[in-house]
This record gives sequence, structure tokens and C-alpha cells, in this order.
Amino acid sequence: MRIVMTLLARDERDIVEQHLDFHLAAGVDLLLVTDHASSDGTQDVLAEYERGGRVKVLREPDGPFRQREWVTRMARLAATEHGADWVVNSDADEFWWPRGGDLREVLASIPRRYGLVQSFVRHFVPVPDDGGPFQERLTLRLASAAPINDPRSPWRPFRKVVHRAHPTAAVVEGSHSIGGTSFVPMRGWYPLEVLHFPIRTAAQLERKGALWGSAVEKFYAGEEVVAGPGAAYHALAFRDAEEGRSETVFAELVGAAEDREAALRDGLLVEDTRICEALRRLGDSPGSLAFPRPSAAEDAAFAVDAAVLGEGDLIRVRRRLDELAQRVASLEARPGAQVARRLGTVLRRARRRT
Repeated sequence: MRIVMTLLARDERDIVEQHLDFHLAAGVDLLLVTDHASSDGTQDVLAEYERGGRVKVLREPDGPFRQREWVTRMARLAATEHGADWVVNSDADEFWWPRGGDLREVLASIPRRYGLVQSFVRHFVPVPDDGGPFQERLTLRLASAAPINDPRSPWRPFRKVVHRAHPTAAVVEGSHSIGGTSFVPMRGWYPLEVLHFPIRTAAQLERKGALWGSAVEKFYAGEEVVAGPGAAYHALAFRDAEEGRSETVFAELVGAAEDREAALRDGLLVEDTRICEALRRLGDSPGSLAFPRPSAAEDAAFAVDAAVLGEGDLIRVRRRLDELAQRVASLEARPGAQVARRLGTVLRRARRRT
């Protein structure tokens, strides 16, 4: 079995080396990386790993952010040029953790008829920045007992999918689903966790917001499309960066030490040192990582998070249905629609008389 991971990166110097080391040790055979005009040293790191032969880099100049196009291109190249059996589409701040065995063992256990495997994202929250590596600081994971569905929140629960390689696979933004194939999804089982570190320092938050906003503005300026709101969380990060508020927002997200301690006592946060410990092991002894089977307590906590994810899905479906009903009602309230309904009633009555 051959596993290819795709990675879309821009100015991820503080995390990209750890990302590459972890996944190459977790069972990934090759990383296809698209670098979007990084200027912080990310390109130097990628070039060094590319010389090692297990990373291949595609480079895009500064310009519109074409996430769907670039990730789809990498996913198809994985199938057509790199002999992939499975493709994992990742961001630099995501660490894919198999629940027992490495990635190869987990994916080898999937019955042949299934081509899509779901995973879900577990968010780590920021803490004060002491200048050290992110993995040594960010060890508090959100464990909410109810879904967070505010689109402005960086902590909303969501899924990502891993898919069998296919030359016509089409990856939607965020890798939440795959089109262009007839793959059957395997539902109700999450053999992979995505450990997510979206906010690491104030400077990183500011850079993330500024780069996202600039790239999206260029995309809409160059296309004959109507600009939509995008991800509300990213849009807010862009606004905060524009207004010079990123440090304040970061401090608000970090909160006070006593608040974090209370959240730990109440079970809203849990201590999770898996990535920290895995990267320490690789630092001491490079090679393959071992992934222990989760304990019964860990399985129970995982089941709670999975239930929260399902509740969040239901809430979002209801919200979309409500929005659709409002649009239909608005259309029906227009004078033209009212005339058409009256005319239809008259015609039906006339047909009954004849």
C-alpha cells in the first residue's frame, strides 16, 4: 500500500517541519506540497526535505488563493504519477493520528467497497507564547459536551475525509468531501483523528488573517464571480489583522490561567500530550512511530466527541433548511409569484368545468 499526503502551505515555518517529520514517521510514503509564495523560510524547509526524496514541492507565485484547484491537482497527481492507493489531504496545522497501528495499518483494514473514510477534527486551544515550539505549549484540547456552531468560532466541530486515489477525484475546500468519483463512504466509524493547532501565536494569527484576506481578495478580483463571505472565522482574522487587533484577540482566546484550570476541572479542556511526546521521540530517535491502542476511557471520550459532531451536523442541516424555507417564502411573496399562483388556480378551475 502507498499513501500520499497532499499539503497546501503558506508561511508555516513554525510548524511545517514538525508536520513533515510526524507524517513521514506515521506511515505516509510521499508528501506532495503546494507552496503558495511563502516568504518566512517555509520554502527552505521544503527544499531540504525535497532533497531527501519523500517530499515533492509545487510552487505557486503570489496571487489568488485557488485552494480547490491546487488540492485537486495534487490529489490527481497522487493517483496518476505517484502510485498512491490512498490520499490524505492535509493542512500544515493538522496532525493525522491513527487510532491504533500506523496510517498504513488503519487504511489497510478498510473493506474494498469503501473509498471514503471519515475523520474528525479535535481542536487544541492557544496558551501564552513563551517563544518555544508549539507542540511543547499547546497540550490543551477542547472537549465540549455540546457542539459549537457559531461560524465565527475556530472551534466548530467538522469532518475531513481520506479517499482512495482516483484520477478524477475533485477535492472541495477544506477536504470535507470528495467529488468526481463513485466512491462509497464508510459511515459511522472514525479510525483517524485530526489533531488541529490553528492558533499558535499572536504573530501567526495576524499573518494567517492577513494572508487569507489578501489571497481571497485577489481571487475575487480576477474572477467573474460574486464574492461570498467565506469562512467567517478567517474573515474575522483578516479584519483583526487589518485593524491591528490580532494581539488583543490572541490574548482573549488564551484567557486567564485560572479559567483554563477551571475548564480542566470541568472537563471542557483535557490535557493531550500525544503530539508533543511523538515529536520528542522522533527528536531522540528518528524513524517510525508506534501508535498504541486507545484505552476504554479514551474510547469513551472519543465517542462523546463523535456524538457532538453528529449533533452539530443536525443543527447545520436544520439551519440550512430554515434558510431555504425563508428564501422560498420570499420568492413566493413577490407579486409575480402571487399572480402566477392565482392564474394557476383559475386555469385548474376552468379545466374542471370543461
